Amino acid sequence: MTPATQQALNGLRDLTMLKWYVIPLLAFVFYVYIREIKEARLTKNWDVVLAGLTIFGADFFNETWNSWIMYLTQRSAFWTTPGDTALRTLVGWNIEIMFMFLLLGIIYYHSLSKSKKEKILGMPEKWFWAIGYSAFCVFIECFLNIGGLLVWEYPFWNLSFKGVWLIFLIGYFHFFCFAILVLSLKKLKTKIITVGIIYAVPILMNILAIGFLGWKY
Repeated sequence: MTPATQQALNGLRDLTMLKWYVIPLLAFVFYVYIREIKEARLTKNWDVVLAGLTIFGADFFNETWNSWIMYLTQRSAFWTTPGDTALRTLVGWNIEIMFMFLLLGIIYYHSLSKSKKEKILGMPEKWFWAIGYSAFCVFIECFLNIGGLLVWEYPFWNLSFKGVWLIFLIGYFHFFCFAILVLSLKKLKTKIITVGIIYAVPILMNILAIGFLGWKY
């Protein structure tokens, strides 16, 4: 295993790593969701909450298969987060990243206007913001990699032109595609089922790998 992988595995899901700043961050996330749920109960429009949960669920799946890569290769995941954190939940995931992705879908939703016909630079705004936020996330990720907080091991997943495009497509853009899919559905029940499926896949993968097979990732 690479040194970054070994470091990421050290202290994995160790609650003694917890730091006090997690509490205000958690409170902030709760506040945002409680406000959105309160508004949704009045308007009967749950799209903003579902958008937030969808993008977090998509990231949960991404982090799960990335961890599987680490275990199956016994070398490295596509990305690892070996640096300082309040809690490392998977080799490429930590509590700080989780808080961010819990809010990203809500940020995306509030970037959209009420008109479904709105365009920006000739592009439907839902796709404009999906591309824009994905590109911005990749931009930030590049700096995290340069700073050593986010480690990339494989030559196809790096700061090269091809690597950045792969990170854009697999690392972020499809999250927003899932959100657009959920928001485009007509019935609330169908939306909830779709979000449930997005969560069911990584939950089952982790139950199988960690719970039954005893994998450590």
